[in-house]
Amino acid sequence: MHCFLQRKPKKKWLRYNLITSTLKKARLERDGLLKEAREIKQKLIDDAKNEASAEAKKILIQAQETIKSEKNAAIVDLKNQVANLSVEIAEKVLKEKLSNDKSQMELVKELVKDVSLK
Repeated sequence: MHCFLQRKPKKKWLRYNLITSTLKKARLERDGLLKEAREIKQKLIDDAKNEASAEAKKILIQAQETIKSEKNAAIVDLKNQVANLSVEIAEKVLKEKLSNDKSQMELVKELVKDVSLK
């Protein structure tokens, strides 16, 4: 009987070792899965940040191009307005200056002098 009693603790010890070993493996697997999940999470976050950054740069470049285009259009429009105003002013000045025959003849004489000198 003494032999028989010694086997039971050995069986229990083997079962305990098996359970402990299984738990250890399960914990290692859990830790591995958690690590992998953290890595995936971080990769998703990094990818989202990179994508957002690229999209922000794209939007910024488009905005800068739009601003530049609108600025150039405004400059062209302003130049056209200045040219039109200059023509209108010159027209009014010439009308005033050439309002009588004497003024017209003086202007013609000046223009002929300038032409003949060149």
